[in-house]
Amino acid sequence: QVQLVESGGGLVQAGGSLRLSCTFSGQITTPRAMAWFRQAPQKEREFVAGISTSGDSTKYADSVKGRFTISRDGAKNTVHLQMISLKAEDTAVYYCARRPFHNDPSTDLNGYAYWGQGTQVTVSS
Repeated sequence: QVQLVESGGGLVQAGGSLRLSCTFSGQITTPRAMAWFRQAPQKEREFVAGISTSGDSTKYADSVKGRFTISRDGAKNTVHLQMISLKAEDTAVYYCARRPFHNDPSTDLNGYAYWGQGTQVTVSS
């Protein structure tokens, strides 16, 4: 069984910061590319940020560049999303995802086989 567990969501005022974390565990332990997606009410799930297996390569959605930073720890199966200067439009459920075989992140949600349950981020204006 494979699990991704997110934590760190919550309510914050506009301009504030939050740090999300996601830990991957289970029978498959080989590190792979991971990413964060988000889904706001009545909107499709969208790519936010992704990181390669090594941690050397990252990708960001234009809407979060300069404000969000994705990183992963030395064991490679935990990723973090540091979010600063949060805006009301960042309000969404944030999902962690892991690619099954690839070492580079994809912006396409169909490239990910494993998903967390999501964590709510609410930014009040």
